[in-house]
Amino acid sequence: MQPLKYLAGYPEDLQMRVRAMIEQDRLGAVLADKYGQGHAVRNDRQLYEYTVEMKDRYLRKAEPLSKVVYDSKLQVVKHALGTHTTVSRVQGSRLKASREIRIATVFRDAPADFLKMIVAHELAHLKESEHNKPFYQLCAHMAPDYHQLEFDLRLYLTHLDCGGSPA
Repeated sequence: MQPLKYLAGYPEDLQMRVRAMIEQDRLGAVLADKYGQGHAVRNDRQLYEYTVEMKDRYLRKAEPLSKVVYDSKLQVVKHALGTHTTVSRVQGSRLKASREIRIATVFRDAPADFLKMIVAHELAHLKESEHNKPFYQLCAHMAPDYHQLEFDLRLYLTHLDCGGSPA
């Protein structure tokens, strides 16, 4: 019985139900029924526009974003589905800071709701650097079903890990 690395912190009975769906080759179908709709955010420019639109809707007073890209170097195995960084540079006598968000390329082919969840997660880091209660409240403000999406994303990654095809 292989360990379900994306579900390691969940109760054993839940993991057993997921294993049963994998053995019956039903996990992909369940996810497709629930999240069958893909998205049209295919390139970095579209991702930037999508992210800025979400930021402008929920975090108007946050620092502007200078870059949002799909990053093929982000490894799901290393638990990084997205990153947010602040790059500081000295320009003359001023210190300039730019904010960057990088999203793993697995989200290019993932269902639209999963892209929304990871963008909300990375945008929340503009206000809250730690994964604390205010951070998750902000995530839930941007994506009301955030916690369910996070769990279902773990199921999706498990599906991919077991050789399933992207949505």
